[in-house]
Amino acid sequence: MSQPTERNRLDGEASPYLQQHADNPVNWQPWGDEAFERAREHDVPVFVSIGYSSCHWCHVMAEESFEDESVAEVVNESFVPIKVDREERPDVDSTFMTVCQLVTGGGGWPLSAWCTPEGKPFYVGTYFPPEPRQNHPGFRGLCERIADSWSDPEQREEMKRRADQWAESARDELESVPTPNPEDLDGEGTDSPSGEDLLDTAAAAALRGYDEEYGGFGSGGAKFPMPGRIDLLMRAYAGRGRDALLSAATGTLDGMARGGMYDQIGGGFHRYAVDREWTVPHFEKMLYDNAELPMAYLDGYRLAGDPAYARVASESLAFLDRELRHEDGAFFSTLDARSRPSESRRGDDKGDSDEAEDVEGAFYVWTPEEVDAVLDEPAASLAKERYGIRPGGNFERGTTVPTIAASVEELAAERDLAPDEVREALTEARTALFDARESRPRPARDEKVLASWNGRAISAFARAGDALGEPNADIASEALDFCRERLYDADAETGALARRWLDGDVRGPGYLDDYAFLARGALDVYAATGDPEPLGFALELADALVDEFYDADDGTIYFTRDLNDGGSKADAGDAGPLIARPQEFTDRSTPSSLGVAAETLALLDGFRTDGEFREIAERVVRTHADRVRGSPLEHASLVRAANVVETGGIEVTVAADEVPDEWRETLGERYLPGALVAPRPATEDGLDEWLDRLDMTEAPPIWADRDATDGEPTAYVCEGFTCSPPRTDLDAALEWLETREPSA
Repeated sequence: MSQPTERNRLDGEASPYLQQHADNPVNWQPWGDEAFERAREHDVPVFVSIGYSSCHWCHVMAEESFEDESVAEVVNESFVPIKVDREERPDVDSTFMTVCQLVTGGGGWPLSAWCTPEGKPFYVGTYFPPEPRQNHPGFRGLCERIADSWSDPEQREEMKRRADQWAESARDELESVPTPNPEDLDGEGTDSPSGEDLLDTAAAAALRGYDEEYGGFGSGGAKFPMPGRIDLLMRAYAGRGRDALLSAATGTLDGMARGGMYDQIGGGFHRYAVDREWTVPHFEKMLYDNAELPMAYLDGYRLAGDPAYARVASESLAFLDRELRHEDGAFFSTLDARSRPSESRRGDDKGDSDEAEDVEGAFYVWTPEEVDAVLDEPAASLAKERYGIRPGGNFERGTTVPTIAASVEELAAERDLAPDEVREALTEARTALFDARESRPRPARDEKVLASWNGRAISAFARAGDALGEPNADIASEALDFCRERLYDADAETGALARRWLDGDVRGPGYLDDYAFLARGALDVYAATGDPEPLGFALELADALVDEFYDADDGTIYFTRDLNDGGSKADAGDAGPLIARPQEFTDRSTPSSLGVAAETLALLDGFRTDGEFREIAERVVRTHADRVRGSPLEHASLVRAANVVETGGIEVTVAADEVPDEWRETLGERYLPGALVAPRPATEDGLDEWLDRLDMTEAPPIWADRDATDGEPTAYVCEGFTCSPPRTDLDAALEWLETREPSA
C-alpha cells in the first residue's frame, strides 16, 4: 500500500516546535491546503497534532509514539499527519480545541484530532499513551481502529455525519452572534450591560471559588494563575470597599509568590502548579504569564501597599529582560520545562551521562547536598530552611522545588537575629545559589517573537515604568520599536501586522490578538514616556483592526479576517480548510482578544474626533451582553471593556513639556484601575506640532483646551464623562476622584 505522504516535510519550517518533530519517522506535513489535497487524493483521514515547543506532555507523546518506527508506520499508511504550532496558528488551535471541549468537556495539549479530508474532526482527544492506560486508549491501537472504521463504508458514513455535526456545533459556538436589534445598528439600543453590575457579579463568583487556605481558585488539584480574576477582585474592592474581595486577591498573590510556581531563586513564574498548595509546577516559563502576572502584582502593590508585590513584579520583569529578550529589544516566547540534569545528578543515573535525557525541572530543583556545595554554614542551613530543601525533597528523584517554607521572622527568632540581618544573609545566599545554577545545562528557548505576546510584555514594562523605575519604560519602547520595524508593513493598504518573527523569517498574517495586544502596548508606552509616536502607531493598528476584523453586520470583532471577503492578506496556500471563523470571548492563559480590542478602542476614542472607535466598542459590548451576563467571571476582559464603555474610564491628561518625576512616582503608586494617562505639550503651539506629527487636523477631546496653567505642569482628571478643574497639584487633582459626585 502506497503512503499518502512521501516524507516528513517539517525540515522546511522555521517554528522550533515543528523543528522538534522534523526528524520523526512520522511523515508530518505543515498545515495547509496541500496536505488536505493529499488526503482527498488518497481518500484517507487527516491526523492533526497541535502543541507548542515547551509543552511537557507534547514531549512525552513524541517520545512514546511519534519517535516509534512501528507507530509511525501505522500513521503514515493510514493518514495524512499534520503538525501545528498553536502559537503560530492560534486560529487552527482555537477551532479544534473548541470541538474537543464541546465533545469531551476538557482540553489541553497535545491536542489530537482525526478529521475528514475537508478538515472536519470526527475523533478528538489530547495526550494518548502508547498502550492502554487508566481508561485511555493506546495511541497505536486507536490509529488502527480509526483506519479500519474509515475503510468500512457504513462506519465511514457515520464518521462523516459526526464530523458534520461537530463542525456545525463548533461554528455555532465560535461564530455565534445574536440577531441584532435594529436600534443597535444605529447605536440607539438599550441593551448595554452595566459595567458595575457585571464587575460585582464577576467578583462575587470569584469569591465563591476562592481557596481560603492556599489562595487561588478551586481546591481540587492543579492551580492556574488567573490574573484576570485577581484584577476583577481588586477593581470590585476599590469600588465597594468589601474586605473579603481584597483578601481573596492578596491571598492569591501571596500563595503564588510563596509557592514553587514562582522561581524563588531566579524570579519569574512557571506555567501552573499541579497541586492545590502551589508547590510543584509544570516548569515551562511563558512570556505571557510573566507579562500578565507582574501587572497583577503591581496593582496589588498599589492597592495593598505590600512591597513584596513590587519585588515579585520587579524580579519577574528582570527575568524577562535577562532570559527572554532579543538583543535588539523584543521578547522570545518560552523556556522549555526540561533540560539535561547537572553532572552530579547524571552520575547517579545508569547509562552514558553524555546521553542523559532531558528531565522536567532539572534546571530549577535542588538537593541539600547541592546547596551545601555552594554555601558554607550557617548560610546553607538558613537557605535550606527558608526554601524547604530537605532530604527526600518534594519532587522527583529526591529533589526539591524551592518554596518559601519559613518566614524571615521565624528564621530570625530561631537564631536570635534581627530580621534585617536574616534578610541580608538570605539575599547573599540567594545570589550565590543563582550564580551556581547558571552553570547548569539550560532549558531550550523558543525564539519566536510573537506580536501578541510582545504586546502584553510591552504593556507590563511600560506600566512598571512609573512604579519601579525608568529603565522599564525604555525596555518597553525598544520592544515596540522592534515589532514596528520587523513585523509591521506601514505601506500596506491598511497597516499589515505579521504574526511572528524568527531569526529574520516573518510569518503572518496577524490575528486579532496581535493587533489588539500590540495596540494596547503602544498606548501604554505613550502613557509611560510622553512620546506621541507610539500613540500614532496604536491608532494605526486600531484602524487596521477595525478594517480587517470588525463586522458591522454582526456587531462583533472576529479573531481572523473574513477569508470569503477577498480582503485577507493570508497566503491562500497556508490557510487550510478552517471550519469556522472564531471569536475569542473568554479569558484563558491570555486575555480575551475581543475584550482587549473593545477596551482599547474605547480608550483610543479620546484621541479621535469622529467617535467611531467608541461606537464600535459599545456595539461589541451590546452584541455580547447576554453571554457576558451569563458568566461574567469567564469574560473578565469583556467586563472591563463594558466598564470603560459605560464610565469612560479614568483619564489623566497632563499638560507639561515633561511630566515631573514626582508626578510619575505618584502615578506609579496610586491604584487607578484602567486609567489612561495622556501627556500633551504644555502650550497650544507645542500641541500643534504634535498634531502635525500625528496627521491630525484638530485637537482630540482628551487634549483640547487642556494646556498648562501659567506654564506649570497641569493635570486634568476625568471619570464618568466629567472632569476636574485644572490642577497644578497632581494629588489635588486625583483627590477629585474620591470627592466628586457620580454622574447620573
